[in-house]
Amino acid sequence: MRMNREDLLELSDVELLKKAKKLKYDTFINALLIGFCIGIVVWSVAKNTWGFLTLIPLFFIYKMVNKSKNDEELKAVLKERNIK
Repeated sequence: MRMNREDLLELSDVELLKKAKKLKYDTFINALLIGFCIGIVVWSVAKNTWGFLTLIPLFFIYKMVNKSKNDEELKAVLKERNIK
């Protein structure tokens, strides 16, 4: 669930810290999945099987990278409140 800036500003510092902790975990998992998907693409290209099954990991990579851009609002609110 994506929260907009107004919803984030209404949260307490403790709730923001919980979201920040979850954000760190989600970032790690996304990096792991992106690496796995890139590995699938590289293996597929090396085996000369470029096709539909190679495009699926590329789509997932695109979605995960775009999700990480949406987390910038949370980082901005944390910085405004000087919370680490």
